This record gives sequence, structure tokens and C-alpha cells, in this order.
Amino acid sequence: MTRTLLITGASSGIGAATAEAAARAGWQVALMARSADRLEALAARIGPSALALPGDVTQEAEIRRAVAATVERFGALDAAFANAGRGANAPGVETGDPGDWRGMIDLNILGLLLTAHATLPELRKTRGTLVLTGSSAGRNHMKGSVYGATKWFVHGLAGNLAEEMRDWGGRCGVVAPGMVDTPFFDKGAPGKLDPADVAAAVMQMIEAPERASIREVYLMPQNRSE
Repeated sequence: MTRTLLITGASSGIGAATAEAAARAGWQVALMARSADRLEALAARIGPSALALPGDVTQEAEIRRAVAATVERFGALDAAFANAGRGANAPGVETGDPGDWRGMIDLNILGLLLTAHATLPELRKTRGTLVLTGSSAGRNHMKGSVYGATKWFVHGLAGNLAEEMRDWGGRCGVVAPGMVDTPFFDKGAPGKLDPADVAAAVMQMIEAPERASIREVYLMPQNRSE
């Protein structure tokens, strides 16, 4: 039976790598991101099993439209990967930009909540799986990191959602990578994970046998200590 995965933040990096890995594994993929051009190009590369859904996860109506379009096209939703997120432009609290924090919190926290709120009714029907993108920054204290604090929220929410979804046979987990070779990080930093490494972890979580709930996968570059 063909299964369907909805990915937010799908146009590049971890989201795009997961879309390609899922498609290779036989999944239908619904792809949501704000970058319409890159999203359309990714869907074209994957082929008929991909649906491009340009939109902003911080807007409730847009994520709801994306979920509805996914179910209309593919018939059901078996898994969702709430991957959209971003960092802060300046480190630290004293030196940070409150306006920038607002945009980051809207995406990393509110966008995540809206994605879960919109996908859970459909995941309930399939006893599906929700995966959230956390971070090593959500497991370790980092000097003055407001971004890291948003990821601590993600890790806490993942555990709370796992208990909520468990009541009806659903699963929730968080994938927590260290530095990944994406535009999110400085290209000069050596020894990063590849987006495909994170994609493989997501696939393990959504394809695990029903008896197993993988609540966290923590990935670190082997030759780095962050």
C-alpha cells in the first residue's frame, strides 16, 4: 500500500533530502515551503508521486489548505515531518534583535504547533507518525542562544505529543541533529552531517514497525564535539 508523507520546509536541505529518500522508498510526498520555485523544481525531479504546496506554516489557513490538498490528491496522510525552522541573525540575548526573535519564534514554535494542529486529525485516521525537527541545541545549553531555547520547546512538545497521540495509536518523535551541511550553517565549518543522514533517521522513524515508537534520534558529526 502506498503511503503519504507531508514535509514542511521541504524546498532544500533536510526537507528536500527527506522528500527524495521517501520517494525512493515508495512514499507519495506533499512538499510545503515558502520558496515556490525551488519547491516546484524538487517536485518535478521526484515526479508524479510529489505534490508542491507553496505556503507559509505560520499562517493557519495555509497549512490547513496544504493538508486538505494532500488528502485530496493522495487519499490520506500517513506521516508528517514538521521541519520548517530558522535560526537567529545575531547570537545572545543582550546583543540580539527582538524583531528577529519574533520571526524565528513564529516559525520555530507557532509554525510547528499549527502544523501539528492541522495534521493530527488526518494522522489519527491512519494511526500515523509525526516527526519534528529538533536540534542538538535543544539538548544542550548554549551561551545566550534564543534559537536553542526554541529547540528545547520542540523537544518538550515532541514528548507531550507522543503521549497525546499514543491514546489513538499514533506516534511522535524528534530528530535532533548537530551541524548539517545546509545553508543554515556556515559553509566554512568542517565535519558536518549530510542532509541525507538526517533523512535516513526520519525514514527510520516513520517506517518503524507499529509496535515501536522511536521518540528521538540524536545525530552528531563523528569528528565534531558540538
